[in-house]
Amino acid sequence: MRSWGVIALAAAVAAAGCGGGVLKKPYEYEEELYLSLDGSATLSVNASVPALVALRGVDLNVSPRARFDRDRLRAFYEGPGVAVTAVSSSRRYGRRFVHVSIDVADVRSLQRLAPFAWSSYRFDRDGDLYEFKQTVGAPATGKAVENVGWDGSELIAFRLHLPSKIPFHNAPSHEVERGNILEWEQTLTDRLQGTPIDIQVQMETQSILARTLLLFGSTIVAAILTFAAVIWWVSRRGRDSEIAESPS
Repeated sequence: MRSWGVIALAAAVAAAGCGGGVLKKPYEYEEELYLSLDGSATLSVNASVPALVALRGVDLNVSPRARFDRDRLRAFYEGPGVAVTAVSSSRRYGRRFVHVSIDVADVRSLQRLAPFAWSSYRFDRDGDLYEFKQTVGAPATGKAVENVGWDGSELIAFRLHLPSKIPFHNAPSHEVERGNILEWEQTLTDRLQGTPIDIQVQMETQSILARTLLLFGSTIVAAILTFAAVIWWVSRRGRDSEIAESPS
């Protein structure tokens, strides 16, 4: 899970540094979930302070000139079974954005925490597949925010980074992005109105990394066996030649 944490933190730093969205779309609120096959996960949240106030009911000052209250934000995301690993901020479009990364031992426990209580999570094994389901419901009763620069074009996203091959998913794009990434996108307006998001994924029980290592190991073993067979054959030919040339 620590490797996921490193990846998530790097993604948050990239999001903070690319202000204008060079690497990906600039979302007003996004959750990036890095899921492991044992059910543990790293979740990275990148959101504007106004979006956190309006969607999750966080008590923060929406002014971009207000002091960044790192302690209040950390306390909001802390909870049983969760480790907050990174908290930072940036500015763009005249708004302050926050970037939080957490590790959780069981992804299903997220729904018991206030920041993620708008979602229900399921993660189960069904035969030769793992099934992950997340339903995002209505936002928390937050404060109304005004004059923060929203023009109605703002987007939110829920993104999954998965460790194994994906036989089925219901992402609207119908595509798996490079690195086994799936994305569900929605307008901020629809999210504020509570339009649900239904996330369904099936994945194989063997990780891509494990499959790659197994293939790599098998290739090495095959090469060693082939090399040993060649040495044996050359050695055998040499002995046969010596026997044939020896005087009777």
